[in-house]
Amino acid sequence: MTVDRVTPGCQFSSDNTAPMSPEAWAALEQANRDSVSSYGDDRWTDRACDLIRQMFECPAEVFFVFNGTAANSLALAAMCQSYHAILCHEVAHVETDECGAPEFFSNGTKLLLLSGAAGKLQPDGITHAVERRRDIHYPKPRVVSVTQATELSTVYAADELAAVGETCRRHGLRLHMDGARFANAVAALGVRPRQITWDVGVDVLCLGGTKNGMGVGEAVVFFNKPLADEFAYRCKQAGQLASKMRYLSAPWVGLLENGGWLTNAMRANAAAARLERGFREISGVEVLGNRQANAVFARLADGIAAALRAKGWRFYNFIGSGGCRFMCSWATTDAAVDTLLADARAADTAGN
Repeated sequence: MTVDRVTPGCQFSSDNTAPMSPEAWAALEQANRDSVSSYGDDRWTDRACDLIRQMFECPAEVFFVFNGTAANSLALAAMCQSYHAILCHEVAHVETDECGAPEFFSNGTKLLLLSGAAGKLQPDGITHAVERRRDIHYPKPRVVSVTQATELSTVYAADELAAVGETCRRHGLRLHMDGARFANAVAALGVRPRQITWDVGVDVLCLGGTKNGMGVGEAVVFFNKPLADEFAYRCKQAGQLASKMRYLSAPWVGLLENGGWLTNAMRANAAAARLERGFREISGVEVLGNRQANAVFARLADGIAAALRAKGWRFYNFIGSGGCRFMCSWATTDAAVDTLLADARAADTAGN
């Protein structure tokens, strides 16, 4: 694993800071060697779609877009009308970090925010949101959106998703999954991808590539194929139809052909686990929540955060946890983790 291009201080601010993984980069370089047909009518895009179908063991409809905001927003727009409502967690990415794009692309569909421990929706909360008002003056719930892995680095187990899916079917709701870090959830759970998607009632998955080792690009996977009707037109209208589509699709081939997508996720999760273990040994650091994926949340004693930032470490204060978020990626090295921990210990000692 070569990660010399990664500035160590940047490694914990986001998994978006990581370079492309070697498998993705090699496939992109190979796709750049000759001319092919445009707008997705090429062998790279065909191969990427086939590999995603194999990954999920079903004949899904697959589309490629540039980023997660577009994937989530266009997928949600395909699932509802402007007078409908989308039920999501109060710290869901579609609520806190999409700049109103889901509402914009659906022509005004309302996001209804629900609470839930560990960043996860609960069936009772969904039922309450559906049943509390049924009059024509209130937006009609039509879609439930879950985030896997969640913004708080937890994951929905298969039985939790099955309960959500059953609740959706009972109330006539469609189920969307924001899977920007879906690979990390699969790695954490040790399940087949189908077991936490269409097996449990997910209609549409936005499958993350950028945070999993690609440079750019997400896949929108329709397990409920009728919902994909005319979705290509949505992509075109939104400026998401790449003329040179192979540059979006070829890295998927690199990640999927030999299991690199899962290896990358396992590396990121392992780096976060290493960091979490180290933090728990520092008296001035309180680990928050129940980490399962590739982010560690911690409350730092006065002076530790400032000392770390003064040494060049970058990390965010995070809205959903009350502490700081340290995000690991496929490229996060043991050396970077250990150096960060050493600096945190030194700051803790100095403060005491």
